Amino acid sequence: MKYIVVLGDGMAGRPLEELDGRTTLEAAKTPVMDRMAGEAELGTASMVPEGMAPGSDTANLAVMGYDPKLYYTGRSPLEALSIGVDMEDTDVSFRCNIVTLSEEDVPYEDRKIIDHSSDEISTEDAAVLIESLREGLKKEGYEFYVGTSYRHLLIWKNGKVVDLTPPHDILTRRIGDYLPQDEVLRDMMKKSYDILEHHPINEERRKKGLNPANSAWFWGAGKKPALTSFEERTGKKGVMISAVDLLKGIAVGAGMDRVLVEGANGGLHTNYEGKAKAAVRALVDEKYDFAYIHIEAPDEMGHQGSIQDKITAIENIDKKVLRVLLEGLDHAGEDYRILILPDHPTPIEVRTHTGDPVPYLLYDSTIKEEGMEAYNEKTAARTGNTWDDGYRLIGHLLQEETC
Repeated sequence: MKYIVVLGDGMAGRPLEELDGRTTLEAAKTPVMDRMAGEAELGTASMVPEGMAPGSDTANLAVMGYDPKLYYTGRSPLEALSIGVDMEDTDVSFRCNIVTLSEEDVPYEDRKIIDHSSDEISTEDAAVLIESLREGLKKEGYEFYVGTSYRHLLIWKNGKVVDLTPPHDILTRRIGDYLPQDEVLRDMMKKSYDILEHHPINEERRKKGLNPANSAWFWGAGKKPALTSFEERTGKKGVMISAVDLLKGIAVGAGMDRVLVEGANGGLHTNYEGKAKAAVRALVDEKYDFAYIHIEAPDEMGHQGSIQDKITAIENIDKKVLRVLLEGLDHAGEDYRILILPDHPTPIEVRTHTGDPVPYLLYDSTIKEEGMEAYNEKTAARTGNTWDDGYRLIGHLLQEETC
């Protein structure tokens, strides 16, 4: 038996007037998911423990079977694992987004975050900007590291964990109310604007009609994580397929192998089919027991507030990931169990994460359940199947009493 998680990041949402009271998941054309729903178990699961912030960090840890209350030490340290930063126990890691701030002639504190991803800036362009920050903000005990797209790192040697606000939570708001209290971090952010605002990369971006990547934004602080081995805990040899450093970092911490798919970028136009084919190869040819396929696109489109692009991202998961995955496994004659779910909702109207329970679909190729007519938030809730401790759901996927 092969076991697969297909994780549509932020795929769930709330009813929208523009969609006649439907969610984007309901509105999307998902014939593969809906066919599976007719023979599968549906339900809802709470992936974010009460009192914890609804982030992809806490939620994906829970989907992987790690209780966030026990294992979570911050988002950025997980990304540091992926990038290969060898953190000391006294280091503090910060996510460093390259964001777009408004450009009116006002003090830095009065500017607003227009785009948390700077139009999903390429890693190549962002690396040049990070190098400029590394030179312009050089300070003993602080070091910048290049990540992926707009997602990068700042390591503070012998630092302290401080409470900071994710940029996607405060889009279009005045940033002065959310700047770090720590004087050094706040000063670095203010100086980053002066360094980046007229950088040649940004002058070219403006000519192309793209948002300039004109400021650093620090958040997600935490210390070195310590996850237990996924294989030792479950008995399953697993592989992670994701374009984002957070998920790759979780894989490193859990002792899982990673597959890097060419063209996978965490955006709307990622290589969906490549991820599905990589999973089939890992499960069939390379004899892995478990594959975690993470697709970031629905979350990004939710943050951007784009109804149609989020629908497109969900439809791409159905057509280009699930269809290819099932065809490959069926052709190989493999038996399999697939868990389809988001980590958290990213509703269009709020453009950020919420801690609402997420709908899940659990399909077993060897068992035909009496399922529902479609997979979405409403049908999943109607079943009455609920997992208050969402981190236990993976044990159900793996057919274990406890995990």
